[in-house]
Amino acid sequence: MKIKITIASVCLMLITNIALGQNTLRLQILEKETNEPMAGATAYVSATQGAIADADGNVILTDLPDGEVSIRFSFVGYETQNRVFNLPWTEAQPVIILMETDHEEFEEVTVTATRSTRSIENIPTRIEFLGQEELEEKAVMRSANIAMLLRESTGIQMQVTSPSSANQSIRIQGLDGRYTQLMKDGFPLYSGFSGGLSIMQIPPLDLQQVEVIKGSNSTLYGGGAIAGIVNLVSIQPKDESQFKLMLDQTNASGTTLNSFYAKRNDQFGLTLFASGSRQQSYDPNGDNFSDIPDTKALTLSPVLFWYPTTDSKLRFAINTTFENRLGGNLDAVEREEGSANEFLQENITRRYSYQLSYEKNWENNRSLNIKGSLLHFDRDINQFNYTFNGEQLASFSEANYSFGTERSNWLIGANFYSDRFKEGDLRTADRSYEQNTFGMFVQQDLSLNDQWGLESGFRLDYNDDYGWFALPRVALLYKATPKVSYRLGGGLGYKTPSIFTEDTERLAFRNLSAFNLNDLDAERSYGGNFDINYKTALGSEWTFSLNQLFYYTRLNKPVVLQQDLGSGSFFFVNASRPVRTQGMETNLKLTYKDFKFFLNYALIDTQLKYNYGGLQKPLTPKHNIGAVLVYEQHGKWRIGLESYYTGKQYRNDLSQTDDYWIVGFMMLRKFEKISLYANFENFNDTRQSRFESINLGTSMNPEALDVWAPLDGFILNAGIILELGGAHHDDH
Repeated sequence: MKIKITIASVCLMLITNIALGQNTLRLQILEKETNEPMAGATAYVSATQGAIADADGNVILTDLPDGEVSIRFSFVGYETQNRVFNLPWTEAQPVIILMETDHEEFEEVTVTATRSTRSIENIPTRIEFLGQEELEEKAVMRSANIAMLLRESTGIQMQVTSPSSANQSIRIQGLDGRYTQLMKDGFPLYSGFSGGLSIMQIPPLDLQQVEVIKGSNSTLYGGGAIAGIVNLVSIQPKDESQFKLMLDQTNASGTTLNSFYAKRNDQFGLTLFASGSRQQSYDPNGDNFSDIPDTKALTLSPVLFWYPTTDSKLRFAINTTFENRLGGNLDAVEREEGSANEFLQENITRRYSYQLSYEKNWENNRSLNIKGSLLHFDRDINQFNYTFNGEQLASFSEANYSFGTERSNWLIGANFYSDRFKEGDLRTADRSYEQNTFGMFVQQDLSLNDQWGLESGFRLDYNDDYGWFALPRVALLYKATPKVSYRLGGGLGYKTPSIFTEDTERLAFRNLSAFNLNDLDAERSYGGNFDINYKTALGSEWTFSLNQLFYYTRLNKPVVLQQDLGSGSFFFVNASRPVRTQGMETNLKLTYKDFKFFLNYALIDTQLKYNYGGLQKPLTPKHNIGAVLVYEQHGKWRIGLESYYTGKQYRNDLSQTDDYWIVGFMMLRKFEKISLYANFENFNDTRQSRFESINLGTSMNPEALDVWAPLDGFILNAGIILELGGAHHDDH
């Protein structure tokens, strides 16, 4: 009997000891700033033990041993925390865990293109955002212009419109460049005549961020944004001075020197950007034609700031760009003179823009913004026995007032555009014009609750040539969970006829008639998009995010170019059938420690219903894939490997091209004040001349070439960056 009692006692003691070692810990995970529960946040003890917070942020961990237990807390967009608990835990109330935003990877971003002060996470309008780190990487890849920056975004195509000048037009979701509104700091400075060559004349070094809004957004700034808006936002001065100097050299005989300086004190601030580049003509396929034209360019942009009070700011900016381009037969380029047998095109551009803006903020979410800009742009195109020249004088002015509460904010305003083009004295037919547009708009940002957000707007424009345009717009945001959100939006748009299109750029405006332009109807559009955004943590060191977009745009009465076969002249007409573009974009991001992997796919189904028998629009690939792997050790290394697939395209004669891949590799090493980099762009040397025979050296009409693949092939560029002051980013 004693033996039985002893055995029972030992078993009871073992059970008691095991029970004492099986602890339960109750936690509640909250967002530090708002104190809101963080449903979906994770608490990990080990690879096999952990839990996910419920709708109230509560987590219960069981079967924890006595002694010190380390628990890791994580959530996408927030800093990972490691906490040590000594068990058994005697407190009855749940332990509160406060999560802070990860300012390194998921810093709250405020966009300006929507005229809203809300963060990008809380705006119903779908916005794609490129921050300073991404811009730094793209500046390393192409320091002279922003073409590379835009080309590698999902659903955006950079279409070469002129082999001689290497001009590129931005196409968003298959629509021509004239349907995209390109802005700098909220000013529409690149449209009409000045839209030509603009992409190739904007260096990226002074940019703080780039905001892209796709789809009909005309209620924001007026007509023309049928495909979307691209807003380039400049760096603002801070108390600590910033200085950056960048020298870049390519194996294609291109040299670029960029410099940027910024500084502010209590009342005044200054930024100064200067860029100079020299590119010699480059002929990789040996046909005696410049696949990269001979270019000399200079850009100077000083910006002055005055802060009369802590809640007001006055900004005055000047942007100047001077550029000469010579492209064509290499012998003619060297002589700087074309002939009847040697094609040469010279482009001389001079761009001057001036911006003045004032903003004032009060308590209770009230603010006033007044701004105006003046643009003077002139361009000469010289060919053998042909010259096209002219100047554009355009202005933009706007006043808007914002008021309301954090949940319901209103914006009312009005703006005025003027656009005057005057053709030069050497004209064969005067195609000068002047258009004025006055608009009034109202917009409301409404947070229905913590899950639902609504952005609605209405704009009424009057154009002195084409009359009235009513433009409603709406966008809806639904946050189903902290991991999943949905956006649905749509609106109307319009575009007034203009002689400046991708087709007329190819012609260098030769034999172009504008006799009936004012008799045409304005193009009108309607469109919408729907996207799903998902983000989560996979374990303690992995994160995953996915954005899936679907879109549709219909453009009625499109203005198209036709040729009179008898006279050979070109003129515009309204097509009887529409342009329709639809498709989807998929963006995936996976991170693990210092590694990031991006995968994107774009389906662009664009049809010119008035032509081509329902086939895909020429020179518009239906399928595009991009994959990028980046290793980034902050303050030391940034290494990237990227590859892009472009599907088959139709030429204008309806023959089909090959598909192709472009592969690139970039590495940047940062030291205390100096960074060294090398970029192997298109190192597999994909170029059109490797797929088909191209001999532009003897052609007197090289612009007739359908450009569907890179012409320049492999380019190696390397350089050095000097950073002083606040522009240095070692301390992450």
